[in-house]
Amino acid sequence: MNAEPRTALEHLIAALERHFEAAASGRGDEDPAYVAAYRQLIDAFEAYDDALYDAYGVDAAFLVYDDDEDDLVDVDADAEEDDLEDPGLREQFDL
Repeated sequence: MNAEPRTALEHLIAALERHFEAAASGRGDEDPAYVAAYRQLIDAFEAYDDALYDAYGVDAAFLVYDDDEDDLVDVDADAEEDDLEDPGLREQFDL
């Protein structure tokens, strides 16, 4: 699929909103509406990630894993966890 990255981003943002609304409903992660929003979010993210790579040759900063996979590591084995953190995000979101 060759989606335009901006369009894929807009779909991802909409999927994040739907996921938030389903989560905030308080009905739990077994609720069919939540499960649907969860799956839509994964699909939207993967489409965005693919569109970014196709257009610019870069990946998004997140990984989606399958429950069947025990370990998913996509960083340099020599990298330290502290090297991967962005202190600006911690300050911006008061983490």
